[in-house]
Amino acid sequence: MARAVARTLAAPLLFLNMIMYFIVLGFASWCINRHINGTTNHPSMGGNGATPYFLTFSILAAVLGIVSKVAGGGHLRAWRSDSLAGAGASAIIAWAVTALAFGLACKEINIGGYRGWRLKVLEAFIIILGVTQLLYVMLLHAGIVSSRYGPGYRNDGYGGAGPGAEPVPKGAGAAGTRV
Repeated sequence: MARAVARTLAAPLLFLNMIMYFIVLGFASWCINRHINGTTNHPSMGGNGATPYFLTFSILAAVLGIVSKVAGGGHLRAWRSDSLAGAGASAIIAWAVTALAFGLACKEINIGGYRGWRLKVLEAFIIILGVTQLLYVMLLHAGIVSSRYGPGYRNDGYGGAGPGAEPVPKGAGAAGTRV
């Protein structure tokens, strides 16, 4: 029952984060285009010294977040230990870059100055995504705590017998004697 709970909580969070990462990608792309063109005096742009770094990390976080959600969708469909590795690794990387963008959003807010509504929306989305992506990573890795909560990291016998293990001949018992 608990396994179904972790899976059913992670699925809507994955969908919500994916939609939010697409929104962040759109807003950050628009803002960085305005910044590159030198039209920062646009009524909905503005910015300060942290803006170019914030926009760069926001776009990077959005792209990595979208890619991690694609891997996460495959994992939620299979829900096995081997699919957890790719989904978990990409989710942690996406969260790390989102955390960097989160820090830059806080710095941009702290510096102050005029920031248009698009930058404020982008800052808000990055801050929300920093928290929800961390929650998503924790739900994916809940199997570490107990295998009841997910596929977890355990040996399912996919590999061989281990290094140095000799195969037991057919018809031999545990001690190597004929049965």
